Amino acid sequence: MSRNYPFLTRLSQGPILADGAMGTQLYARGVRLSDCFDAANLDRPELVQAIHLDYLRAGAELIETNSFGANAIKLARHNLADQVRQINRQAARIARYARDIAGSSAFIAGSIGPLGQAIAPLGEITPTQARDAFLAQAEALIEGGVDLLILETFADLNELCLAIQAVQSLTDLPIIAQATFDEDGRTPRGQTPIKVVGALLDLNVDVIGVNCSVGPQKVLEVAQQMIAAGAPYVSAMPNAGMPTHSGGRLLYLSTPTYFGRMTTEMLSAGVRIVGGCCGTTPDHTAAMKASFDAYCKNKQIPVQIEPTPLRITIPKEEKGQQVQPTAFAQKLRAGKFVTSIELSPPKGFKAGALLRAARQIAESGVADAINVTDSPMARVRMSALAACFMIQAQTGMETVIHFTTRDRSLMGIQADLIGAHALGVRNILALTGDPPSSGTAAENNFGGSRGVFDIDSVGLARIINAMNQGHDIAGTEIGQPAGFCLGVAVDPTKPDVETEAARLHAKIAAGAEFIMTQPIYDLDVWHRFLAVFGAKIEIPVLLGLLPLLSDRHAEFLHNEIPGITLSEEALARMRAAGPNGRAEGIKMAQEFLLQAKDEFQGVYLMPSYNRVDIALEVLQVL
Repeated sequence: MSRNYPFLTRLSQGPILADGAMGTQLYARGVRLSDCFDAANLDRPELVQAIHLDYLRAGAELIETNSFGANAIKLARHNLADQVRQINRQAARIARYARDIAGSSAFIAGSIGPLGQAIAPLGEITPTQARDAFLAQAEALIEGGVDLLILETFADLNELCLAIQAVQSLTDLPIIAQATFDEDGRTPRGQTPIKVVGALLDLNVDVIGVNCSVGPQKVLEVAQQMIAAGAPYVSAMPNAGMPTHSGGRLLYLSTPTYFGRMTTEMLSAGVRIVGGCCGTTPDHTAAMKASFDAYCKNKQIPVQIEPTPLRITIPKEEKGQQVQPTAFAQKLRAGKFVTSIELSPPKGFKAGALLRAARQIAESGVADAINVTDSPMARVRMSALAACFMIQAQTGMETVIHFTTRDRSLMGIQADLIGAHALGVRNILALTGDPPSSGTAAENNFGGSRGVFDIDSVGLARIINAMNQGHDIAGTEIGQPAGFCLGVAVDPTKPDVETEAARLHAKIAAGAEFIMTQPIYDLDVWHRFLAVFGAKIEIPVLLGLLPLLSDRHAEFLHNEIPGITLSEEALARMRAAGPNGRAEGIKMAQEFLLQAKDEFQGVYLMPSYNRVDIALEVLQVL
């Protein structure tokens, strides 16, 4: 299976601007040099997020997680060796949240640095210990949702190769591998750029580069040698010159203006990814962005495109006119096999990344609708109704809104439903919603928010059905019958399957027109549920599929996310897949879809982290 990653596709189209220093920024904003910079992910996440945001707003299209030193060996110096997973996973999450808030489609690179101690025979760290340290860090970053991994600032080519091999045994995510070089153009261990490129070509690394080291001129010289040596793509991320001490603090002398000029030279030389390392700031990134854009415009190279303004269209209906069923409803009623892909709205005010993902789905032509979640896991996100309206206005595709009773009173529910109908959002998945306790304190309560739960999903289905009959829950006329297409959810993997079956009976009796299942990984699970249900389900059922990305991803979903239970066979296959976890996850989803499609009237893809490319690849089997 091809490595169809959006990062690799984007890389093939033209140069990418990366961010600048993280450690320097943490230091400049009050974190002491004696502190563990990586621990700021847990202790001061808002500070790390603010730095990411500054780089994104300056124009970076690739940002690195705050995890450069977050391996067990380095963390042990701060008595944090047992927090590798928490620190790295949180590093990825913070970067993703910042991307959401910025409304950017930037790529998240999981940063992995050297261990900080020599590997045997030069030091006491054994190759096995080193490999385990790199594996643990990479696993946590992948679990947190990074798009690629960047192994950087390696002074020893042997250690870099060991780290790459460890990561490749785990995943086929794209890798940027960067060594650091001294003034003489060699690594601190004496290896030349040509030797570095030769070794990394043998490992099929996607991007080979140089970072940290010295200032832009020397880094450019190394990058040019790498290009001449046949590196497929080269990255260059220099320091802002050599540091000097002043007033008890470290200062770097290379100005943003100088970095802007050097950016043009690097791009002209053929460097594909340009960024900054120690001493660089968001001001450096902004200056580089100006030069970057000017170069790309002069060379007619496409650069990152911001979304076009919304084309707002509200359905028009004459007084007394019968409301037409949605296209989604018409396909269901006609017995056609339907497909839907789930997207989660951003955590911030900008919806650029969401709309780009929605356009990708629309342009593929393989999906009938886009499901939009409603603050899943009780973590605050943009209103699902607002997101649905924007998607429909921008792409012309219908949405299925996840409408929960968790956050709305009985009056609020009816008001929002009337508003949704007026805006053309008429496919509804009626849900109770995850309780606020599912989210973290910082994400879900803002000082004590509690779930409302005036009614549950069965009660919500009754309200929607009543509106489709032309009145509200109190029996008051609302002008004319609504045109909602009412869906409900079912989780056949629940331990108390009898209660779940009884609730589905109640939902169908309340007027449900279609059903969407929670993710299923074993068809026998569905058959057992049907046996308990005790009757033929007379309305369309859409199979829920959540493609797995890795062994760690599978374990995380199975053990930590409510409503998702994997089969032992699925877990075993993901363990055996090793570095081919993504490909195996897609293959499993495709196999299961082909096996089950005759028993369902549709499929509902739930790609983690809005990874639309994975959902579309699964659907290719149809």
